[in-house]
Amino acid sequence: MNKSPDAGENYKISHMTSGMKTLMGDPKKAILKLGMPMMLAMSVQTIYNLVDTFWVSGLGADALAAIGFVFPFFMAMIALSTGLGLGGGSAISRKLGARDKKAADNVAVHSMVLMLLLTFLVSVPLFIFAKPIFIAAGAGKTVSLSMDYGRIVFGGGILIFFTNVASAILRSEGDAKRAMYAMVLGAVLNIILDPLFIYTFGLGIRGAAWATVLSLAITAAMIFSWLFLNNDTYVSFNFYDFTPDTGIIKEIFKVGLPSAIQQLSMAFTMIIMNLVIIAVNNTDGVAVYAVGWRVVMIAIAPLIGIGTAVMTVSGFAYGERSYKKLTLVLIYAIKVGIILETCIAIFTFLLAPYIAAVFTQAESASHIMEDLTNFLKIAFLFYPTTALGLLSSSLFQGTGKGTSSLIATIFRSLILTPFFAFLFSYYFKMGLTGVWWGLVFGNVLGSLLTFGWVYLYLYKLQERFPQKISVIR
Repeated sequence: MNKSPDAGENYKISHMTSGMKTLMGDPKKAILKLGMPMMLAMSVQTIYNLVDTFWVSGLGADALAAIGFVFPFFMAMIALSTGLGLGGGSAISRKLGARDKKAADNVAVHSMVLMLLLTFLVSVPLFIFAKPIFIAAGAGKTVSLSMDYGRIVFGGGILIFFTNVASAILRSEGDAKRAMYAMVLGAVLNIILDPLFIYTFGLGIRGAAWATVLSLAITAAMIFSWLFLNNDTYVSFNFYDFTPDTGIIKEIFKVGLPSAIQQLSMAFTMIIMNLVIIAVNNTDGVAVYAVGWRVVMIAIAPLIGIGTAVMTVSGFAYGERSYKKLTLVLIYAIKVGIILETCIAIFTFLLAPYIAAVFTQAESASHIMEDLTNFLKIAFLFYPTTALGLLSSSLFQGTGKGTSSLIATIFRSLILTPFFAFLFSYYFKMGLTGVWWGLVFGNVLGSLLTFGWVYLYLYKLQERFPQKISVIR
């Protein structure tokens, strides 16, 4: 294990990694330099999700629906691990911005210890109680398939938790490239292994799950070697003298807990939407939603990549009290995000029938092609405005305002989206199409309100602290 430096040790710029030097430079360049690798990584990851869905679609609509029922719980595991990673990463970035490396190292150690504890508390219950969970979620005739896929994924929970927390630590010190390498490798391996495990080895839907777990294992091994064996990261670890510090735990949870709940709320939204869809349609509607939402995720993947850069750069700027940088970071990132998402939205709309055809080639899934095309031709409308909400939430997280980010997301995901989905599908009697319009209205309105809130926060922050206070020694 690489050991932390002595207390009070300050590294000069000449001794710092390239990532740290990036954080100290032009914030616009930092957004691009940190955001571009993560945009690529997130895009490849979501492309994998689509490829995974493509191979599973060959098993029929029931298999697609089964993944749809597992997906919210898989997202819940990602939400908790990502939330912990964001909490630790945000705290590390702020400590580094304040030039307190020892504190940053301590936060990293605490993040890893909390990761192990959280893995045990989440993965074990999901694995043991998989059947009653899927029955309660409304899986119906797809319970058996859901269990075949879900239990394997839940059993690999430690890999999900470790890769997300460890990647966040790399990003917190500006090392976005290696975080990208790990994510891309895992996704590419998954894409290669999916058809082998599903069809060549005849494992069916279980093959898709095993491909995911094996790919995660290789990714985790790579990141482990960087953090604990190579000794070439700026943040370092010393577990030998570890003593739990309630102050550090609170600081991690200040952003991590709201972030985890925030992402969990999106998983709960999927469960609620599944129930609404079943009420107005059937499990075929869930299959459409499962496939369609994965297309949405790849469409907004660039924003998630930019968002990781916004969180890191804004956390560093906040730590060094360069408050004017925060507005510059937000506006620049949003401009880039809106341009990207507008192009992607147009592309998705024009190619909607062809995208739908790719995932409905199997005879048992062909009957959902029209509904899937309809989903894609409606959902594209909220892509550009997502930049406002998602990147505003990232800035809240970077500056330690995790609760604000949480409130904004809950309002959008658990209140506005289900409300409009109910309004259009039931009150206006639009059925399944109404659910898709509910997604659009809920996301657009929620994003606009979040942006207004964060802009007001930045205005008040600069009004209170009009001058930059340098802490660079």
